[in-house]
Amino acid sequence: MHHEAPAARPVDLVRDHTVYSCVMGSRAFGLATEDSDTDRRGVYLAPTPLFWRFEKPPTHVEGPLDEQFSWELERFCELALRANPNVLECLHSPIVERVDDTGRELLALRGAFLSRKAHETFARYALGQRKKLDADVRKHGAPRWKHAMHLLRLLMSCRDLLRTGELVIDVGDARGELLAVKRGEVSWAEVESRMNRLADEADAAAGTTPLPAEPDTARVADFLYRVRRASALGQPGHCSPLG
Repeated sequence: MHHEAPAARPVDLVRDHTVYSCVMGSRAFGLATEDSDTDRRGVYLAPTPLFWRFEKPPTHVEGPLDEQFSWELERFCELALRANPNVLECLHSPIVERVDDTGRELLALRGAFLSRKAHETFARYALGQRKKLDADVRKHGAPRWKHAMHLLRLLMSCRDLLRTGELVIDVGDARGELLAVKRGEVSWAEVESRMNRLADEADAAAGTTPLPAEPDTARVADFLYRVRRASALGQPGHCSPLG
């Protein structure tokens, strides 16, 4: 007689095994307006027995809500250790909707993921976004102003991370000037100038940043091992919504 864990549907993994979920996008950045969507990001822990099958659990799941995206814990940690901007920012959202004991431990590890690699990854991501804006200007005579605003925000976040060693994603006092860009009230020439200045300031900060050269991979690996083992033994953290 053999016992095999049933395969979990992707939507069940998100519903039943989320360890951390938050709101991202304009609402987390302090840039929300009346027409802003609510972007949700999350991390789920696929039960360890699911990995004992030929068919492995998915590394990410879209939905079930609109504008919702979740990563399996291991994939999330891999991306965070590589200083993926979207994933690092997810760990620092000021709007946490759901967290369990495993999620709390993940949040306590935020500093372990941060390293000087962020300079390269944020800059590379920003360059890709800049090329899209330049293409829009050539084709339409103007960029997509919302995208220009978010690129300025990303560059500010990168600069400040390198200067302080801490990632803060709420724009704070910069909200007014950034929303003016979104409304198209700032010339493209001025926006380009700000982007170039922020990139230069980030480059300068990289030379004296308090960030370590590499993330603390061993600490993250130990966390993942303990969480997988607890799941195999039927001892996962209990998820509870934040009230």
